[in-house]
Amino acid sequence: MRANGLLLLTAAIWGAAFVAQRVGMEHIGPMAFNGIRFTLGALALLPLAARSAGTAERPLGRRGALLVSLAAGCVLFLGASLQQWGIVYTTAGKAGFITGLYVILVPLLGLWFGQRPGIGCWIGALLAVAGLYLLSVEGDFSMQWGDVLVLISALFWAVHVLLVGAVSPRMNPVRFAMAQYAVCALLSLVSAFFLEETTLSGVTAAAVPILYGGLMSVGVAYTLQVVAQRDAHPAHAAIILSLEGAFAALAGWLLLDEVIPLRGLVGCGLMLAGMLAAQADELRRPA
Repeated sequence: MRANGLLLLTAAIWGAAFVAQRVGMEHIGPMAFNGIRFTLGALALLPLAARSAGTAERPLGRRGALLVSLAAGCVLFLGASLQQWGIVYTTAGKAGFITGLYVILVPLLGLWFGQRPGIGCWIGALLAVAGLYLLSVEGDFSMQWGDVLVLISALFWAVHVLLVGAVSPRMNPVRFAMAQYAVCALLSLVSAFFLEETTLSGVTAAAVPILYGGLMSVGVAYTLQVVAQRDAHPAHAAIILSLEGAFAALAGWLLLDEVIPLRGLVGCGLMLAGMLAAQADELRRPA
């Protein structure tokens, strides 16, 4: 119960972060927002990384750990950048649900590595596609540009989950997280320098969303996830964390007066059902 409670709090923090990301875009560009918040996230993990400095690294070694951190940081940069750009053109609630599709994309992408998703995953994928259609596809069979960008970002989030899952058992998890956040922050800040005009007044105006996105969403929520998943069943964790879409829609309604029409709400329900169905096979396996 303690672990599930921490995971639920993590999902709530991540869901509300979609509102912070959208509000922050009113003052600074997406690259600058990501650059600053991931810098804060990396700094927030610095004390934990320092405490674990004496922990021996697994077989990857220092050079391997560096290369993996660079790769994970690049994938994280692509996912976060596309998501941030997408939020400019869509609502926080829709972005939260579409991002959550990585729960289904992870086992499907696992086909490339010889994994065989169960029937639950295929049912979940069909439900999610139907839900995405109701939530985002317009009458002329077109999608809003923001929804498309967030959907592509979900693919990179899925790749990131697979990459982290493959290498994290052989690395110090906190130091690995801090390293990839630092890589993402550097790439975002460099992109912001060339692509955006960032002013001190804009950063000051976006201070609250930036602080929430960096310290709470990246720093605190990640730490809670790591602590909780020491005891939580992986499938249970994935199901609870997938509720971030519901929390994003709730936060968008409470804080931004965003309203999802009935058709979209049905789509959200189908997508959430698909995310749950995708984990059904894991729930049947022994912990």
